[in-house]
Amino acid sequence: MVGLADLLVSAGLTRERLEECRRISGSSGEPLDKVILSKEYLEEGKLLQAYASHLGYAYLPRLDGFQVPALFVSRIPVQFTRNYNLIALNANDEGCLRVATCSPVDPQPMDDLAALLGAEIEPVLAPRSEITTLIARAYRHKADGVDEALADVAEDGDIQGLASKIEEAEDVLDVSNKAPIIKLVNTILFQGLKLRASDVHFHPYPERTQVRFRIDGILYDMDSVPRKAHEAIISRVKVMGKMDIAERRLPQDGRATIKIGDGEVDVRISSVPTTNGERIVMRLLDKSAKIYTLEEIGLSAKNMAMMRDYVTWNHGIILVTGPTGSGKTTTLYGAMAEIDTTQLNVLTIEDPVEYSLPGISQVQVNVKKGLTFAGGLRSFLRQDPDVMMVGEIRDLETAEVAIRAALTGHLVFSTVHTNDAPSTITRMVDQGVEPYLVASSLILVIAQRLVRTICPHCKTTGPITDEWLAKLKKIDLKPEQLDGQISYGVGCDECFHSGYSGRTAIYEFMPVDEALRTQIMEGTTATQIKRSAIERGMITLRMDGQEKILLRQTTPDEVLRVTQLDMG
Repeated sequence: MVGLADLLVSAGLTRERLEECRRISGSSGEPLDKVILSKEYLEEGKLLQAYASHLGYAYLPRLDGFQVPALFVSRIPVQFTRNYNLIALNANDEGCLRVATCSPVDPQPMDDLAALLGAEIEPVLAPRSEITTLIARAYRHKADGVDEALADVAEDGDIQGLASKIEEAEDVLDVSNKAPIIKLVNTILFQGLKLRASDVHFHPYPERTQVRFRIDGILYDMDSVPRKAHEAIISRVKVMGKMDIAERRLPQDGRATIKIGDGEVDVRISSVPTTNGERIVMRLLDKSAKIYTLEEIGLSAKNMAMMRDYVTWNHGIILVTGPTGSGKTTTLYGAMAEIDTTQLNVLTIEDPVEYSLPGISQVQVNVKKGLTFAGGLRSFLRQDPDVMMVGEIRDLETAEVAIRAALTGHLVFSTVHTNDAPSTITRMVDQGVEPYLVASSLILVIAQRLVRTICPHCKTTGPITDEWLAKLKKIDLKPEQLDGQISYGVGCDECFHSGYSGRTAIYEFMPVDEALRTQIMEGTTATQIKRSAIERGMITLRMDGQEKILLRQTTPDEVLRVTQLDMG
């Protein structure tokens, strides 16, 4: 039988590094697998495969199709599953419960789990990100303790005095021995994270405070909190964000980091005074969330090939455009993940740094200290870079530095806020950039939107009614292209009865070719640029949306919702 050391070496770990990790493991008592991962000497997938071969376990790289048994969700507290990264998948042929773990050499949690369930357990190995995603999916409909926390708030007389001090990064799972208001806010945040919410709103009304979550781009009303607790919630959130509790008449911004188990979530907090009291919106950025690859973000085969070609260029600007929350950063990160960081020096300046990218140096904007996009980009030019990403081109100064970088032999990625790819050209010229500089530096413009995908749990296919026909006509689709049948979600508990779960992107790729360069120099309008690009084969946002409907991934409603301004 092949030993573990040989399996790790064949997976890509050198003998020297293996010995170094063994020494650290021996002196610190930390398991060898954790040491190797913390040193980033081996990818998690390769490490788990080596351990799976050694221990005779199965290795599952994806956990997409698994449903967690109801027995597991009802008996095992979410804190336990989160802390130990364990989740049950299903029973095997012998009746053993298969449980996914990413800690192959820690038997203690498995033994505890077997005792709690009163069942025999068969471990399987899976990546941490897959396990945490499945945990969130399994537990999202379980009572979250919000009602219980609200009851505690109602019983506690001294609501105002409860916005007490906060640790550096508070674990929202830890609600034991906390003051009721802290417990309530932590519980609401945890519920938001479980439901994949990107934003949590505390919206004051005269008689209540409404908690709302933005999930897949749509706002949903969740719990209501008694009006008397509003001030205490606001004070508590302000303490978290290191904001001024006494200032209630001016808008404020703050930042906090919260922990969920051993993962960290960045929270951007904004408060504005309204006639009913202060309103708070918290933007959640889960640093441990997985980075999507180009295969997972909805690119067609043609667009994928184009993207892979352009990320190998050694100079020029690639711009991704779309409104806030349209997935621009995710697309950029997917493109950056394609770059070989062992051979190229890659630097990014972002506001804020949303996810950690291995092998890439990431810098966060800090306007108070004088670190702006333009200033950071200027400093990057002295860091011997090959590829740079600047979070957003907001002004002429940033645009000029990005163009100078592109013209001096660097590949630059960035984002802008425009409605479609052609209007990006005219926006840059309007900002004051000379047309000849735009024409000579820009190599690719990508516009994108996010559409919700049909919920797999309640997806159905039915005949095309007159109502569907009218919508299909607006998108230029004929019923025969869909074989007379349309797919949609009827709504179920899994998707809040919306019929949608998750999102994918629709794209408009516009390469800057010779014809387009000439048009830029001549000052052609965005409408003319668009018409000409379509004649040369450009797929518009709406056309890409048509393709997603034909593939039965989304509905005409979604494509119409996000492409109102795209009539090309």
